[in-house]
Amino acid sequence: MVTFGSWWALFIAFGWTNSLGVFQAYYEETLLQSYSSSTVSWISSTQIFMMYGGGIILGKVFDQYGPRWLLIIGGFAHVFGLMMTSISHEYYQIFLAQAICSGCGASALYYACVGSLAGWWRARRATAFGIAASGASLGGVIFPIMVDHLINRVGFGWTMRAVAFLILGGLVIVILTVKSRLPHGTNTKPMHIKQYIHPFKERTFTPLVISLSLFSFGLFLPFNYLIAQAQTIGMSTSLANYLVAILNAASVFGRLIPGLVADKLGRFNVMAVATVVSGILPFALWLPARGNIPDIFFAVLFGFFSGAYVSLTPALIAQVSPISEIGIRTGSLYFCVSIAVLTGSPIAGALVSVDDGKYGYLEIFAGATMCVGAGSTVCSIRSVCPICPICPIFPIFTVFPILPIFTVFTVFPILPILPILPILPILPILPIFPILPFFIHRVGAHLNSGCNQ
Repeated sequence: MVTFGSWWALFIAFGWTNSLGVFQAYYEETLLQSYSSSTVSWISSTQIFMMYGGGIILGKVFDQYGPRWLLIIGGFAHVFGLMMTSISHEYYQIFLAQAICSGCGASALYYACVGSLAGWWRARRATAFGIAASGASLGGVIFPIMVDHLINRVGFGWTMRAVAFLILGGLVIVILTVKSRLPHGTNTKPMHIKQYIHPFKERTFTPLVISLSLFSFGLFLPFNYLIAQAQTIGMSTSLANYLVAILNAASVFGRLIPGLVADKLGRFNVMAVATVVSGILPFALWLPARGNIPDIFFAVLFGFFSGAYVSLTPALIAQVSPISEIGIRTGSLYFCVSIAVLTGSPIAGALVSVDDGKYGYLEIFAGATMCVGAGSTVCSIRSVCPICPICPIFPIFTVFPILPIFTVFTVFPILPILPILPILPILPILPIFPILPFFIHRVGAHLNSGCNQ
């Protein structure tokens, strides 16, 4: 029942957040057409920031009091924020209602359920998180289609109210089903900065935080900008509005399947593969796209491989953390991630302006940041299973140069139009390439020995 309730919580919280790309395009064309793309993107990036960053406080609240009040107060804030958005007309009104109020409420729902799930599952924890996270993907399918169909028929205001009522119905199910198995209130010490600093002294936790934060700079850019980018290359508005739904539909399988596989092959191993492929895809498909089919293929593939990020991250945190500190450690990691998310979209919006309304710079930025994060994720495997002496000296650069090279040799036969531009940013670090065979040999030997992260 807790997994079922968590599925609903992620459906109404994270699923709504995954649908923000619809509003990026809508706001630019209607309500906020006098504002630049970078300015409008602060709404979506701040909402995702509140979604993740609230954990720095809410994680401690969960450890101390459990999920009940987080669900009640957070659910009210989420619904109230969307109701207020429905009567908003100015930029600051939409920002306060949708980005701040609704974002804080969704954050409370998310952390209450993540903390509760971690206490109920151990051996099949990644599978449980994958099932719950699939709710976010399905929400990302339903909400964009719902908004697209309603907004032209009943207007922006009633569309937002309809969404709020749907979320309210799901909230009732969440409150009735999500419970915690862990004892709460046993730690009576007041909140102190040392509680947040201590996990970063561990060699298993810090590399995980760094790699996922770097990856998050580019992760949400396709969610926010794929619709607007597709329209600039000639895709019809009616088809473009379905791209986010297509991406999230593929993400349903991307959150279920990696969770099942991760419990058998290793959670860090599966996350490393998923992030590497996710970083390659913007260079391989999104950047050279000049028609409908490449963008649709990109939405499907990126949705599948990036889905592992959401489903596996809580399982990775639980793997390297004491169960009694799961709330505060989850909040600490996601707070670092939220800083990357907050700044990533506005930077991308500014790159669109610099590129005269084109999205090439944005696509390169998304791919490059995810490749750096993917390389760091591969190296973070060493923090839980020592492999070789190279990683402490070259924690990122030993792996990152191989990613664009791998992209060229695997994708170029299929996409002859793949430009050479994505390779240029890594040319200064290619001299490190000669040490890669030794590194790869050591990693392969270690993984083949049967190590199960």
